[in-house]
Amino acid sequence: MDPITQLLTVIAFVSIGILFSPETSRTGSDGGYSSTISTLIKLAHLLSFSIAWGAAVWGVLIGGLIMFRTLPRHQFGNLRTKIFPVYFLTATACSMILIITFAYDNSWRLMEEKQKLQLLLLLSSFGFNVINLVVFLPMTLEVMRRRHKVEREVDIGEEVGWWKNKLVAKHNPNLAAMNKTFALVHGIAALATMASLSSLALYSWYLASKIHL
Repeated sequence: MDPITQLLTVIAFVSIGILFSPETSRTGSDGGYSSTISTLIKLAHLLSFSIAWGAAVWGVLIGGLIMFRTLPRHQFGNLRTKIFPVYFLTATACSMILIITFAYDNSWRLMEEKQKLQLLLLLSSFGFNVINLVVFLPMTLEVMRRRHKVEREVDIGEEVGWWKNKLVAKHNPNLAAMNKTFALVHGIAALATMASLSSLALYSWYLASKIHL
């Protein structure tokens, strides 16, 4: 297990332990202890949302586009093999903390329909992140590595953009087939990523309605 996975695992288990420990439910005579725990839970919720949302917007939309338009394709792809596992692992851990902290003070049977919808949005974001981390990310990276090998055989991949790949693929059935496979797998992974991001975007509206400035 790599250090980042270990760190996120420790954070997740510590968070669960704090949230569900018997001491968490204790309330002092002036309510100070309960108020402190409540504030910590809200802080964990806000920080987890901020990290998950910020990582998605920057890593997937802004940073990803800048890297694609600046780096040679193989260098860009190799960099993504390092970034994406950490991103999806972080997003999954943050989604789990969001779910735990949201449900902490809310019993499902006592929740209003609006609250239940928000919890379902968080569960949806968590589910899509897990699917990407466990299923689609390994598939995408494996197909990408195989396509890199085919491209190196025809001396392409060190240019910026797709123009050379498309040109060679017209006369190379093997590369054309790899392109189709990659487009399919990567497309499904991208849809799952956007679904997770959309769930967080919808939840942000509910979260904003609870903030008093």
